[in-house]
Amino acid sequence: MSELIKSEPPFGDRSSLTQRWTAARYQRNAGYVAQLGLPVVTLLAPQPGERILDLGCGDGALTAEIASAGADVVGIDTAPDQVAACRARGLNGRIGDGQNLTFSAEFDAVFSNAALHWMSAADAVIGGVRRALKPGGRFVAEMGGEGNIASLIETFDTVLGARGIDKARMARWYFPSTEAYGAKLADHGFTVELIELFARPTELPAGLAGWLDTFGDSFFSALVPADRDDARAEVIARLAPRLRDADGRWWADYVRLRFAAHLAR
Repeated sequence: MSELIKSEPPFGDRSSLTQRWTAARYQRNAGYVAQLGLPVVTLLAPQPGERILDLGCGDGALTAEIASAGADVVGIDTAPDQVAACRARGLNGRIGDGQNLTFSAEFDAVFSNAALHWMSAADAVIGGVRRALKPGGRFVAEMGGEGNIASLIETFDTVLGARGIDKARMARWYFPSTEAYGAKLADHGFTVELIELFARPTELPAGLAGWLDTFGDSFFSALVPADRDDARAEVIARLAPRLRDADGRWWADYVRLRFAAHLAR
């Protein structure tokens, strides 16, 4: 759930794309991500004895769900602290980069939740998944899709632009359309069974401040440290009329892309 990318952003200054992950902070501010990913586990339908790769496993919350079905699961993530939390659950967690997978015909399925949008080199990811799968293997995932957190991105552009950060230098997540990602899957030999884009406004239990603490490093790291607190406060103030309801609850304007695809036998 927290693959960290260090190369090939869709556009902009590569050095600005950084994200710090800690298991405690993620669990405190973003534990809802695993809960919302449970339907993707259902779509995966793991079977006893299957060998499954959890790509971007984070702290292993969904890795454990898959393992509970009797599957042999390997979870990989680039964040050492998250992998340590995964291992603390008694799971097979490994440090690894989803854009540079080295597995060969080893898995019956590859699963991913809320991680692929951190991996801008989509063709490298899908190609690696294809190599990792056995003939007939399946790829089931959910990620941010076209239009995801549009209000946040627009506000980041405004706030950082006013501080002299050129929009073209700003880090970006990878939020594709169904057409774009479906075409990439097909290009790599997958038959797409399901691909859908849907809005899912999501309450943020830790508020927007907690969300920014957990996921906003990629943007605020473009600023010098002395400017980051003011910029963060301005982002929150600008978004309050759009993302905070009358009861004071914050909501993220999430749009998710969910798919299931398989290789020929």
